[in-house]
Amino acid sequence: MAHAAPARGGGMMGKVRANRADRPTRTPDLFDERVHTVARYAIPVVLGLVYGFWAATNRRHGGEITGWNILFGLVTAVVFIVLCIAVATFAPLLKRELHSLVKSAFAGAAVGFLYSQTGDSILRSVALGVGVTAAVFLVFFYRYYTREDAEGHRIR
Repeated sequence: MAHAAPARGGGMMGKVRANRADRPTRTPDLFDERVHTVARYAIPVVLGLVYGFWAATNRRHGGEITGWNILFGLVTAVVFIVLCIAVATFAPLLKRELHSLVKSAFAGAAVGFLYSQTGDSILRSVALGVGVTAAVFLVFFYRYYTREDAEGHRIR
C-alpha cells in the first residue's frame, strides 16, 4: 500500500488544528422545533404508559387481569406522565446540584415504587430507591458539573 510523503507546512497536524477551531462546539440539530416540541410530550407519555402497565403487572403477581388492575395502571401512568413533564420542565431552572437531585429523586422514587408493587419488603424497595437515587445523582451531577459554569450557563 502506498502512503503519501509528508509535506512541508506541518502536514496533517496543521490541518487538524485549523479544522478544530472551525468546528461547532455543539452537535448539529437534525430536527426542527416542531419535532422537539412533539418529542417533549410524546416521550413522557410513552414512558408513562410502559411504566403504568409495568406497575400493574407487578401488582397482579401473574394473576388474571381485572378492571381494577387496568385502572391502577392507567392512574399510575397519568401520575408518572405529569410528574415526568413537571421534572423535565422545572428542574433545568434550578442550580446544578438541585437539578441533579430532583431528577435523581424522581428516578429513585419511580424504581422504588415499581419494586414495592411486587409485594416484597418495603425496606428493600426504599433501599433500592435510595441506591438508584444516589447512582443517578452522581451521573447527573458529573454531567452538569462538567458542562455548566457556577451560574448554570452551558459551557459546551
